[in-house]
Amino acid sequence: MHLRDRWFSSFLSALTLGLLAGCNSAHTPDETYYFITANLQVPYWQTADAGFSKAAGQFGVRAVFVGPQNYDAKAERDALDDAVGKKATGILLSVADAALLKKSIDKAISAGIPLITIDSDAPASKRLFFVGTNNYQVGFMGGQRLAQELKGKGNAVVFTMPDQPNLQDRLRGYRDALERTPGVKVTRIVDIQGDPRIAFDTATQIIGKEKDKVDAFVCLEAQSGKEIANVLNSYHVTGKIVMAMDTDEETLQWIQKGIIAATIAQKPYTMAFVGLQMLDNLHHHRPASLDTDWSKDSFAPIPAFVDTGSDLIDRSNVDAFLQAKKNVTLK
Repeated sequence: MHLRDRWFSSFLSALTLGLLAGCNSAHTPDETYYFITANLQVPYWQTADAGFSKAAGQFGVRAVFVGPQNYDAKAERDALDDAVGKKATGILLSVADAALLKKSIDKAISAGIPLITIDSDAPASKRLFFVGTNNYQVGFMGGQRLAQELKGKGNAVVFTMPDQPNLQDRLRGYRDALERTPGVKVTRIVDIQGDPRIAFDTATQIIGKEKDKVDAFVCLEAQSGKEIANVLNSYHVTGKIVMAMDTDEETLQWIQKGIIAATIAQKPYTMAFVGLQMLDNLHHHRPASLDTDWSKDSFAPIPAFVDTGSDLIDRSNVDAFLQAKKNVTLK
């Protein structure tokens, strides 16, 4: 285990013991914490909800998981406004569109409701802090592996959602990593708009018209990788590199079959588990003011960023990852 991982494990243990010892007797059944995302159907968020619910169960508080059934940033904003209107005890929010959600985030803080962003941040808002992945590092890791898979030369198409800050950071990481390998170029950016069918259709068009011009498919979000793998498999196309994101079952199966070269695993369960713990702590041990720019305070009572870590999954470790995931699910 890396030193950083040992430190983070110790941090989580201390946080859990401290919160359980200090707050259990103070909890009341009407404490209601909201977890809001822009697409409830994505398996990634269902895994996160499991962590959120687990933490809520430990404290004996209500956990509410809400948002649109399909990707919709405006509907997510409406869900956030509704949670504020219902006087949520605390809010965990995955930010689909930072500019669109800023006003509603600031409204929650002004109403005295602790709000933490998870997975995707809105740093220009008044959110208290961010819990999630170092998305720039994710992109940099992916870029290094892409250059290795392409042996230093090739053209890549990137599938993303450009309005999401976390995906912007991942693309920046990829670009910076690839600067060291000028023979690998990003020739096209595809906005899938939260719709995996766009990834499927675009990959189909590329295979039909530009197969010889594209050597790799880079997916900065969870839905595109398996769609592209399906297309390549259906048309019996080999020799193309697919870099995926996250660890839903189908993505991992395509890694086992050798169609997807690698994916980058985040820790959504951990993000939401720790996120609710921190919201609970903020509710029971409230700072003098929520509306403070703690990032400029060297003695702030809260962090600016909690990095829950990431890892690269390929054929060498996918089976071990699946077994570990199964063990967590069975608990």
